[in-house]
Amino acid sequence: MSMATMKPIQDRGVVAPSVAFNPPGNFDISMEDDEDIDNSRKAPPSMPPKEGRYEVTIDNNDIRSLDLTPFQSAVGITSPSSVEPKEFLERTIGFTINYTKEDQYDPRELSEYPDIRLWFLRLDATYPWLPVLLDWRAGELARYAAMLVPHQMSMRMGVVFNPEALELFVMEKVFVVYSWLKQHDIPKPRLKAKDMAKMLGFGIGDELFDLIDKHPVDS
Repeated sequence: MSMATMKPIQDRGVVAPSVAFNPPGNFDISMEDDEDIDNSRKAPPSMPPKEGRYEVTIDNNDIRSLDLTPFQSAVGITSPSSVEPKEFLERTIGFTINYTKEDQYDPRELSEYPDIRLWFLRLDATYPWLPVLLDWRAGELARYAAMLVPHQMSMRMGVVFNPEALELFVMEKVFVVYSWLKQHDIPKPRLKAKDMAKMLGFGIGDELFDLIDKHPVDS
């Protein structure tokens, strides 16, 4: 993949795409040289949830049965093909995960539980354009990515994504989201797709969108 098309926001030698996690479920995304990371630095809190956003609440039963009904009921989406993006882009979507651990002393974060990740994997397979509708500023895009992209936990850096896996995830979502927004005549679809990628630490060049527009795929 050409670095002119997609590159980390900070392109200075070896970079570690990282997400710092704190108990409320907020993430602070950064792309930094490993040697520059201050051990004592704490991730600043994310912004509070957007007022009036769609709130999806799931629990153990929903997760273990792979039941997407709570999502569909909360946002009013019955069919992926019937969605009109404009209202969702304005209000955004967020998640409340009421997950009771079998072992209260289990130190794992929610993104490390296979059953939770499997639920989000099914959600993403059903609604692949969903990331663009999330409440980004409140950390929902980063948490969503953590559910789907391989990562490790670091005492120093929080959640650290596998760089190659994150890059593939971001590119796949850029393809999906850009085409979906264009299909629904949303203004400035390039800018929206670029902003989404930037939230995950990557810059996208216009030449990528030029290639997509030059060779469209019928939906």
